[in-house]
Amino acid sequence: MLKDKVALVTGGAEGIGRAIALVYGREGARVVVTDCNDQGGEETAAMINQAGGQAIYRHLDVTSLENHEEVVDTACKQFGRLDIACNNAGISGEFRLTADHTPQTWQQVIDINLTGVFYGIRTQIRAMLKTGGGSIVNISSICGQIALDEITPYVAAKHGVVGMTKNVAVEYGTKGIRCNSVGPAFIKTKLVNNLPEDVRNNLSSMHALNRVGDPEEVAELVAWLSSDKASFITGSYYAADGGYLAR
Repeated sequence: MLKDKVALVTGGAEGIGRAIALVYGREGARVVVTDCNDQGGEETAAMINQAGGQAIYRHLDVTSLENHEEVVDTACKQFGRLDIACNNAGISGEFRLTADHTPQTWQQVIDINLTGVFYGIRTQIRAMLKTGGGSIVNISSICGQIALDEITPYVAAKHGVVGMTKNVAVEYGTKGIRCNSVGPAFIKTKLVNNLPEDVRNNLSSMHALNRVGDPEEVAELVAWLSSDKASFITGSYYAADGGYLAR
């Protein structure tokens, strides 16, 4: 599905990002795995290579525009081009009522979850334009569509990712670049551990499928959107939510 494509993943050291990188590799893409967790990122790249794929790891602080430029430059130098990018890196931030969030807790989440995606998109687009286009998939959340108590910075950032995705799709559609967003509900990752205990205890029942999702289930959707099989799809938001938003 992605044979001979070159793909970049942010936040690829674990969880959904690792699953996306592994599916990209399985489907034939050459993968640039990035993260600020060097050990986990190196492990993800090694897993792809051990399975017969081709991958490299590079450190990335998503709040640094210079870092984004460095990893995209590495992808182009190592593999000749950039066809696919998945902007996945993100944090949940602290759980507090809106008036109790400090400017510091607000800024940290916005810097990573929104500005970091903008820096990625900005850099990735420039590389893709040189070779006729590509596909960008941004990981938003169900919180890109709805509210969730006590994480206003996260909700604001994820709504922003959905809006930015639409703008990129409109601006660059005629230039061969597609851009879509994916909104996971609650997935079996470490981020779930940050939730209040009473929320964790009721997670399954919040979904129509009565369970939380696996990272691989999100990754399969991302890989499809990244591929030419989704060639007429851009500017869209796809929920990978087990029916959460249907309630």
